[in-house]
Amino acid sequence: MKKKVNLPEFKSEDQERNYWSKIDLSKHLEIRDFMDVSFPDLHPSSRAVSIRIPEYILVRLKEQANEQQVPYQTLMKQYIAKGAMKN
Repeated sequence: MKKKVNLPEFKSEDQERNYWSKIDLSKHLEIRDFMDVSFPDLHPSSRAVSIRIPEYILVRLKEQANEQQVPYQTLMKQYIAKGAMKN
């Protein structure tokens, strides 16, 4: 370690986020200071939304989900993610 980081007291997450976005950690850390970590229970945050879709689409979605043996909401999320990630 090159130089110790003196952390200030943060009053909010925004203040902490701002601090970390501006600090140059290369002045404080070296490659040998890092170690592998694992976050097995970390999941992306999600948010409930309400949408209106035609009944026939919902019926077809549930049929496809049943064929694939997955919950229909999971299948819907997969379809949305696939469409959202297209360039």
